[in-house]
This record gives sequence, C-alpha cells and structure tokens, in this order.
Amino acid sequence: MKEKLALVPHQPGCYLMKDEHDQIIYVGKAKDLYKRLRTYFVGSHDTKTTKLVANIVDFEYIITTSETEAFILEINLIKKHQPKYNILLTDDKSYPYIHITNEKHPRLIYTRDINKKKGKYYGPYPNSSAASFVVDRLNKLFPFRKCKKIPKKECLYYHLGTCLAPCIKEVDPNVYVKMQKDLDSLLTGNAKDEITKMKVLMKEAAQNLEFEKAIEYRNLINDLEVVSEKQKMEGFNFEADIFGYYVFEHKISIQIFHLREGKILERKANLFDIENEPDFFSEFVVRFYLEHNNPLPQTILLPKANQSLIEEALKRSVIIPKKGKNKELVDLVCLNAKNKLDVLSKLEEKKYEQNEGALEKISNLLKIDNLKTIEVFDNSNISGASPVSAMIVYQDKALQKKLYRKYLIKTVVGANDIATMYEVISRRYRHITNNPDLIIVDGGKGQVDSAKKALNELKRTIPVMGLIKDENHRTCTIYYQNETLKLNASSVEYHFLAKLQNEVHRYAISFFRKTHTKNLISTQLDKIKGIGEVKKKQILQIIGDEDFLEKLNNLPLTKEQKQQIQTIFSK
Repeated sequence: MKEKLALVPHQPGCYLMKDEHDQIIYVGKAKDLYKRLRTYFVGSHDTKTTKLVANIVDFEYIITTSETEAFILEINLIKKHQPKYNILLTDDKSYPYIHITNEKHPRLIYTRDINKKKGKYYGPYPNSSAASFVVDRLNKLFPFRKCKKIPKKECLYYHLGTCLAPCIKEVDPNVYVKMQKDLDSLLTGNAKDEITKMKVLMKEAAQNLEFEKAIEYRNLINDLEVVSEKQKMEGFNFEADIFGYYVFEHKISIQIFHLREGKILERKANLFDIENEPDFFSEFVVRFYLEHNNPLPQTILLPKANQSLIEEALKRSVIIPKKGKNKELVDLVCLNAKNKLDVLSKLEEKKYEQNEGALEKISNLLKIDNLKTIEVFDNSNISGASPVSAMIVYQDKALQKKLYRKYLIKTVVGANDIATMYEVISRRYRHITNNPDLIIVDGGKGQVDSAKKALNELKRTIPVMGLIKDENHRTCTIYYQNETLKLNASSVEYHFLAKLQNEVHRYAISFFRKTHTKNLISTQLDKIKGIGEVKKKQILQIIGDEDFLEKLNNLPLTKEQKQQIQTIFSK
C-alpha cells in the first residue's frame, strides 16, 4: 500500500477504497489525489474513518481534468456502488443547482430541490457558495422576474434595471427565449466571451478607482469560471463506451469508460503483454463485445485504431473523434490508461529492486553464484520454557509459505540458543536431498558456528550467514565467513534481509505463543478432576479456534469441568 501510495499522481480525480473481498467500501473525490489518499494512512481519525481505514486492503483511482468533474463522477459512482462507508445518496437534494423556471415569466434561482417538470436545472455544483453568488450576479445581468408572486406594481428591481417588470407591462416571450439561450451558453461551458467582457470592465473600474465595482467583477469572473466549467462526466444524450490505450515497452494498458444514462458510471482496466500494438487494440475491441458478451452501446468512441476491421466485425459504426467534447473524453480515458501502465512499470521496477536486484547484490557481496533459494531459521522461548524453532523459505522470487516448517525442540534443556540451532539444522538437513543456496540464521558467530557444525557432521556444504540485531531489535549486521559487515539501512539488500528476518521472527513467535499457551493450559488441565489424556488432547486441539467455546460445549465434559476450563482461559 505504501509503495502504491507513493505513485499516485498530483491530479484531481475519484478514489475507490476496497476491502479484502475486493468490494468497494468507500468512494471519495480529491483536488489532489496524492495528498488526499495519504491522509487516510497517517495521523489520527474519527471513529468512522478509523473503521474504514482498518478495512482498506487496496484502492484504485480515476483521474479527471478538474475537481468539479471528480465531484460529478463521485456522485455517479456512489449511486452505482452504494459503498458501505459513504453516506448513501438517495436523491440529488444534497447538492445545489441553478434553476431556470418554465413559468410564463421565468425566474433564475438557486435550489437544492429537483423537479424536472418545473424547468431546466444546471449542476450539481461542488462549490455551493460560488453557485449562490453566480445566481445573484446573473440576476443582475439578466432581467428575469425576481418576485415569487407577480405583484400589482413595479418594485425596486425594475428601477435598478434588473427586471422586465411583467407586473406592469407585457413582455415579448422572445425576449425571455433570447435571455435563456444566453444563460444556457454561460452555464454549459461557453462563458468565455462573457468572461472576457467582464475582465475589460474590471480593468476599467480599477482604472477609474472604482475598486468595489472591480472586486465585484473579479468575484463574478471567478465564480462563473467555477460553475461554467465544461463537464466530461455527464450531460450526454447518448450511451457510449469510450476506449483508450497506452503502450510502453511491449505492454499495453487499455481502459473503457461506460457512459450510461448520460453519465460516466463505470471503468474497466486491462493490462497485456503485446507485440503488435495497433492490431492488438483493434482486436481487443472486437473481442470485448463478441467473446466477452458485453452489450453493444449506441456509440463507440476510440483513439487511433483499425476502424474498418472493428466496424465490419461488430456491424456497428465507431467514431474516432478529432476534436470537441468526444475527443476530450477519449483523451481522458487514454490518460487513465497511461497512468495505470506508469504505476505498474514503477511497481515492477521497485519489486525487481527489492527482490531480484537485492538478491543479486547479496549474491555479489557473499560471492555466491546464482543465489535463488534461501532458508532462514529463528528460535523462540521464554527462559527455556516451551522452546521452538521455525524456518521460512525464499524461492522463485517470493516467500514460499507452503514450504515453511515448525520445530518443537526435543533435546535441549533450558535457554540454549546455540544448542537449539544445532538440533534444528541437523533435523532439517538429515533427510532432504536438495540443498538451498544459502542458510540464514538469527544470530551471530555462535549460531553460525553451531549450524556449520551440524552441516559438517551431515557432510553438507551450504553457506551459512548470521543476521545480528542491534539493541532496538533491528537488523544491523551480517556475520559471514568469520567477518562482520555493517549494513546500510537505506540499501535494498538491507531491506530484503530485514524482511526475511522479520518474517521468520513473526512465524517463530506465533508458533511459540501457541505452544507455550498449550503447555500452560495442559499443566492446568491436569489439576481438573476427571480430565484424562484423551479429553486433554481434545481440548488442546481446539485451542486458538474462533469458535472455541462452541466446540468446548460439544465435548463430553461436565458443566463444572467446562466452567473450570473457561476460568483457565480467562486468566
């Protein structure tokens, strides 16, 4: 998660948090995805966010070209997925709109209530204050009716020139049509000319020392730029699938945005190794529908592709836009495809450095050719009680948990780490036929020499290295061939070895705790009247199970025996 967070771009967009079942549990938006996502994993949070973070196993994100687009996309994604940790949106009333009524003498108002039968709505807007101010200022620019009920005589708005006063005179309906057309142009992203005029007026007001008026123009320009921003997330009157792709070093990232009910509702991402990029992408589009049974939409928008091949196979015309809103959509999907591949490449590069790269450096440091398989050992006990040992295996560029082994110590009495290491190494390599390329033991000269002694007696030639921890129990030094070497804490080989040492320590400690608990309980069970070896064995087998109490009730025990056993556990 930490590595993936470091690769998130400083761009606006939406993020989707997922749990261990790959279910989307939260959807959010951000002006800066990198900064926003990092806030979830540092510092303290409220109760809701703490519960959310505890359940996050993975995340993904969709890049947009503005914060407003991210806001619209967030609404659509929440409605589609209804994530557990979002405040579910049952309707659109939580968000502000600019509304032009369909009355005989229309009004321009700010509202959160939606009834499409009552007129046209623009929005929703993420910045409610900007939308409210724009309504006030647009009402100064456009003389729509201001009064909710038409009065019997003119009001102040008429004398200020901001209302046509239908209360005292007839108004040509074409005047309202023209105003509505201009207003629609402003609020659907075509405010450039109007904003240019206002910038001229702002400069003139400032030159005439009319600073309050200049500030008014400046605020109106800023708010108009916010609410008139072009949207790529909704506002379409057709259904479409928008494809985008990006190629780098024989890999192709393909993404598809699904436009349904006039809104971007879903995104699919794919990554492939390829040889021939143009043909591969075109064939992928065909297979996407014909082989994977995805429904064909009204429109398919594509970047550069074999258009004739796709149209002939799908019996559907496709569009490769050259300009306009459709081209912007395709470019946005391609941007997301590029980001996906960039992140993958960087993660793979980092993974190589942390594994193969680190292994290669350790191989050179120890002068071991072709280092591939490493077996790591650690011992655990408390003052000699319940001594155990554990082994983990690193092979084929990864930890192989199926090859892990646990050892109950049989011959050593008391806390003797060196003797314990001798026993475990002897038992491990007495019967197996294949040698690892390197053995790593937790400890220094004593543990390494003990392991070598056991190998010599078995006539096995395997390099043995010791990992020594500092006073803070952190990996710091290696011991190899009678020499100690201080590790650079920022090097990849340090992090690789520390990862192995921490993993074997975790595995040994978990085994020790379970063994030690069983030993303690076994001793206590001996004191309970009527508990013999058979019943004791049955009880010990279910220790640690989540449904321990339920399984305990199913055992052939008296009520008093069960109460005594529960008392032991409570202690």
